[in-house]
Amino acid sequence: MIMTTTTTLSREAELVIFYNLLIQTVSRVLDGFIWIVGHIGALCICIVFSQPAFRKSPCTIYFIASSISQILLFNFAVFIRMIQYGYDVPVNSLSVWFCRIRYYMFYVSAANARYNIIFAGIDRFLCSYQNTRLRKWSSPKIAFPVIIINAIIWILFYIQVMVYFGVVNGKCRTTNETFRRYFNVYVTIENGFFPIAPMLIFGLLTIRNIQMSRHRVKATVSPIDGTQPIANPGSQKKETQLHKMLANQVIVYIIFNIPYPGYSVYRTYFLNSSSLSGSDALRDTFLNNLFYDFIYLGYAVTCLNFISTSAMFRRELKQVIQKIIFCQFRRNITPKT
Repeated sequence: MIMTTTTTLSREAELVIFYNLLIQTVSRVLDGFIWIVGHIGALCICIVFSQPAFRKSPCTIYFIASSISQILLFNFAVFIRMIQYGYDVPVNSLSVWFCRIRYYMFYVSAANARYNIIFAGIDRFLCSYQNTRLRKWSSPKIAFPVIIINAIIWILFYIQVMVYFGVVNGKCRTTNETFRRYFNVYVTIENGFFPIAPMLIFGLLTIRNIQMSRHRVKATVSPIDGTQPIANPGSQKKETQLHKMLANQVIVYIIFNIPYPGYSVYRTYFLNSSSLSGSDALRDTFLNNLFYDFIYLGYAVTCLNFISTSAMFRRELKQVIQKIIFCQFRRNITPKT
């Protein structure tokens, strides 16, 4: 009996050490990768889509807004998670107000990042439509107010985090059990399942519009020489590449966002994570962090996705890099007066 108890305790101690090491390693390596690559990628997207070749497209305006929100997300979520779990810095428990502001900024920036991608999808749908009145809604004049109103909505909505979050047993979490259950269900739906629906719907509708447009173009043939008129082929090429970039981004979003909502439902209603202890609590922490990291990783690889998808994006990025290198070289060789 004593030997069995000793073996059990030894096994539990080994699991505790294992999960602690696993959490620390993943937080240092994966979160560090996401933070660095995510920042570089988001900045590159903002710079490239600000160039003359892209800046007039409302779709790129939504991408820029999403990238700015992602930069905030990488700092208020990924960086803090990295130093807390990877380097044992208890930042979340330092102050109640830091805890609340950190999670408030996390939820606001995450919502803005994903809904601007949804708005980009809606814009692609409107842009691909043959109806002129609907196509007028695909405009920078529409994009800027939509981005501002969207930001205001989430800034106001997540004020509840400032009320119901606090430091409990050294952890930053909800202080009310009823609110915790409601909030977990809400985050699971709004953060995971719900955004996928409009992304898929408008993506499929855009594909249908493009196919219908191609059929019309084939049918519209000049009776004189058998050719068909092409209006501004450069603009058409840009729109086509924006369609591809968005389609790939939606696929990446869905793949990396599906795991977390499922696990969130499981841990809220079947696992009862708040009552776990020892190695069970550490395993839950590891899986929860890992599935959250999948979401952040989906954002971090956005620029890599655009580079692999669009020759136009690659060309503009190359020109930006060359311009920066040339300006730096010219600054170095210019004699100081």
